[in-house]
Amino acid sequence: MRYCDSHAHLSSPDVLPQVDGIMARAKIAGVERILNICTDIESLEKGLDLEKKYPQIKNAGATTPHDVGKEGEIAFPYFAKAARSKQLVAVGETGLDYYYEHSDKETQKRYLIRYLHLAIECALPVIFHCRDAFADLFAIADVEYRKGAPAILHCFTGTVQEAEQVLARGWYLSLSGIATFKKSETLREVARLTPLSQLLIETDTPYLAPQSKRGQPNEPAYITETAACIAIAKNIPLEEVARASFENASRLFLC
Repeated sequence: MRYCDSHAHLSSPDVLPQVDGIMARAKIAGVERILNICTDIESLEKGLDLEKKYPQIKNAGATTPHDVGKEGEIAFPYFAKAARSKQLVAVGETGLDYYYEHSDKETQKRYLIRYLHLAIECALPVIFHCRDAFADLFAIADVEYRKGAPAILHCFTGTVQEAEQVLARGWYLSLSGIATFKKSETLREVARLTPLSQLLIETDTPYLAPQSKRGQPNEPAYITETAACIAIAKNIPLEEVARASFENASRLFLC
């Protein structure tokens, strides 16, 4: 079976020193593609270097909604240049986070729109981070993002109703190790209703390790546990989950 980890932070300072071992274990687990998410100038530069060393790594980038208040204006030109020069295969993670609100809501909205426009300009999919802000995310995207253009809800943790709205827009829904947690029955219901044609799987390395690895740093090799959980929830063979999520990621990120 082949897997694609559709969201990992391999070039973050906490992960980069261990990346050679991480990549070796990923290969053993059948993880053939990893989308590295760059969230600042340094992780972008390191991510582009990683791709040269490991061709199975591709890069996406944007300033997260947490950090746009502090870093948005400085970092945006770097991400825009990388997107326009085809060094990125997606724009993100961008979006809205009203749970923490480390950046004020209006600033988050402003940068979300800028990144949506960049994704349209460069014909790239956009990766959304959204927490406690789905109403505003949908409202902004419906106006500022082209209907039918590809989008991914990374590490989805919303309600069944919010998942239905994601899927109704033709977007992809990405599930993480949170789906394996004992109290995550809502996410397993989301897994059941998500068509295989709109499903992605991620680790969000180094965060959100699956149930059997909770408390440890996450890594791409652990994606198999999340895939198995989704297969059980959907009552289908694991091979179908692996194949569909891999093919979806390959189509989205041209890798």
